[in-house]
Amino acid sequence: MKNKIMKGGFERVVFISFFWAKISQVDAQSLPVSSYGLPYINSISLYKESLINHPEKQMISLANISGIILNLVYASNNNFMHKKMYEGNVKTTFMRKPAYDALDSASRFLAKRGLVLVIYDAYRPYSVTEKLWDNVNDERYAANPSKGSGHNRGIAVDLTLAELKTHKLLPMPTGFDNFSDSAHQDFKILDIHVNANRNLLKQVMEKYGFIQLPTEWWHFTWPDNGFEVLDLDFDQLNTF
Repeated sequence: MKNKIMKGGFERVVFISFFWAKISQVDAQSLPVSSYGLPYINSISLYKESLINHPEKQMISLANISGIILNLVYASNNNFMHKKMYEGNVKTTFMRKPAYDALDSASRFLAKRGLVLVIYDAYRPYSVTEKLWDNVNDERYAANPSKGSGHNRGIAVDLTLAELKTHKLLPMPTGFDNFSDSAHQDFKILDIHVNANRNLLKQVMEKYGFIQLPTEWWHFTWPDNGFEVLDLDFDQLNTF
């Protein structure tokens, strides 16, 4: 009798757990769809729903990483579009929790060697990706909105290295958002020190689990484990 009761209780727990897991997950078919046919999250309520059984999907401010330098180019006019792409007074950016944790570890590793990470961009609202695609219709350098990007999913980061004490940038092959072969990871015609700096950045980021984009020495992505595309503004994420 005791075994039957225990079995029945176990089955009820399994059923209830399965039931709540089912209703708390964001159903991709219920999400809004962009004009490019891609489902995405565009409200805090949908974002909260996506976190219920997946706390690893939480977006965390990179301002919480000690010593990191935030130089968010799309929050200013200092970018290839020559205008602000992010609305409002954006002071920080975000990444999903596993990517954030890995970036924090990389930052701590570099700090012990007298270096600091300089962040050019991380999370990017999907609507901004649509605008960039209108100007750079080339998948080598801009994300196709029919697919979305690692930036839209909160798992990509654009960054470089600087000296920890002086904040002086280490020489790299090109500046940020350089759409030429010189920015490619396999470009060979480089000064020995520039090549060493590029390789150091790549080695450290890969050490902590990031994947490097071959056409952009500054771009690294955390593996995508089902992270949804987001179109939330920075103020929304700041208040969550």
